[in-house]
Amino acid sequence: MSHADLNQDFRHWMTSTQQQCEEALAFFLPAGDVIPAKLHEAMRYAALDGGKRVRPLLVFAAGRLFDAPAEVLARAACALEMIHAYSLVHDDMPCMDDDALRRGKPTVHVKYDEATALLVGDALQAQAFLVLSEGEGDPAARLAMLRLLAQAAGSTGMCGGQAIDLASVGLALTIEQLEQMHRLKTGALLRASVLLGAMSGKTLDDDEIAALDAYASAIGLAFQVVDDVLDATADSATLGKTAGKDAADNKPTYVSLLGLSASQELAQKLCKDAHAALLPFGEKAHMLRSLADLIVQRKA
Repeated sequence: MSHADLNQDFRHWMTSTQQQCEEALAFFLPAGDVIPAKLHEAMRYAALDGGKRVRPLLVFAAGRLFDAPAEVLARAACALEMIHAYSLVHDDMPCMDDDALRRGKPTVHVKYDEATALLVGDALQAQAFLVLSEGEGDPAARLAMLRLLAQAAGSTGMCGGQAIDLASVGLALTIEQLEQMHRLKTGALLRASVLLGAMSGKTLDDDEIAALDAYASAIGLAFQVVDDVLDATADSATLGKTAGKDAADNKPTYVSLLGLSASQELAQKLCKDAHAALLPFGEKAHMLRSLADLIVQRKA
């Protein structure tokens, strides 16, 4: 298959998978007219109709490596997207980043109120574990997946990274400290996406885990590097969120530490590292390779 054909195949797969995820999320979230209706409506507002669905795409792409069942992948993908959506709702609140725009629309605390936003995040997190705990499959495998998601979302994962981020405002971090923060804040959920997708198909051996970890580590850092570049170069309409906020809030970023050109070069290197990590999986890893390219080449 030619490069153009492979790219067209990826675009078709991505659009189809995003739509599949949207439909699954709509199914797994409580209906907006179920009591308490305001909370359920706000949960759906936060999670539906927006975002690139990078984490669900990684789940489904990794699942292709081992022919994972679609229903198991859908549950893992939706659980991750609910955790991600809850984190954005809380991140945007006045006590955290205090932002008014997310995914091109008012943030949840602006659209509703702060108390509702707090409860939306809490409820989305609980719903994620409920969705992942149910369904078909080996109970032991499902328990391992739940444990992985909990670790990725908790104090030694995403929440820990956010805590470090909040404590680092105005500080002069080293590049190593910045990398550690983002491996937790952004990288932990991306790693969980890759591993949960693969675990949906089989019990992974040590070599498979090592290769997928190397891939996830590279794209996790690349995602944040590109985020920092976009925050410094794109406008709010393009990003769907407030541009230039990192600099305005005096937050340490790859751009503030390395400069714009060096940050862009680092993103390209990380993309190559991600490709190299996938060599053991051959052609079945095509979608994962294309997602690495997408993460580095994205404009929003």
